[in-house]
Amino acid sequence: MNDTSLLKKFPLFDSHFHIIDRRFPLTPNAGYLPDDLTCSDYLAQASRYDLCGGAIISGSFQAFDQSYLLDALRTLGTGFVGVTQLPVTVSDAVILDLDREGVRAVRFNLKRGGSEEVRHLDTMARRVHDLVGWHVELYVDSRELAELYDTLIALPAVSIDHLGLSQEGLGTVLKLAELGVRIKATGFGRVNFDVPTVLKQLYAANPHALMFGTDLPSTRALRPYADSDFLLVAEMLGDEAAQAVFFDNAEKFYRISDRHVEKEPLADVYPRS
Repeated sequence: MNDTSLLKKFPLFDSHFHIIDRRFPLTPNAGYLPDDLTCSDYLAQASRYDLCGGAIISGSFQAFDQSYLLDALRTLGTGFVGVTQLPVTVSDAVILDLDREGVRAVRFNLKRGGSEEVRHLDTMARRVHDLVGWHVELYVDSRELAELYDTLIALPAVSIDHLGLSQEGLGTVLKLAELGVRIKATGFGRVNFDVPTVLKQLYAANPHALMFGTDLPSTRALRPYADSDFLLVAEMLGDEAAQAVFFDNAEKFYRISDRHVEKEPLADVYPRS
């Protein structure tokens, strides 16, 4: 079986990618703005895979804008969900509207900013989970996780991006995985450790924890995503585990079976800029 056919061997729920479209507001982050990756661009790049859906992640450069995300969700369809950034002042009505559109999580970007401050993590995580069943996602260097550990293990549902990024905090990442925190097998070009070893350790710690994602378009990564990242997971974990990591774990965590789309435009979408 060649590499091309191996890419289609497993159904893929892409648990982490960005849509960047200059029809909608973008906010420079430390002077940085990424190149576009529109819905059409993304689908073209993902056409090599058996793509069944995915999670569109709001980046630091999108701040609290929801307009790009709602457009992308409606364009890509019901296999896809959104992970947004919201201020602590957001109303319940807005959260309920976003949930109807397919948003399933709030992101706290401790690495790059653009999201709400971490001091509001506990409050917001509990609020959105109680109201609509959402989880929280953290873009955080694992070296910072020790001080957040007690907060995270008490929350109803949490995921951490890019395997936690750093060797120094891997012990905490493994402990969190054992206790049910989901860990994204994404951004292999961002980390400073041996990815195959860590994939095996995390799967052994909790077979439900790992969720694969392309991280397209790999903004600011030292090495962008490559097909070899997908093939590495399949090779290291074997077919049964790969099925879970590529699809089953994320499909359940993001509650795809609950996904539905509001057919009429919302009267008052939370701010465009």
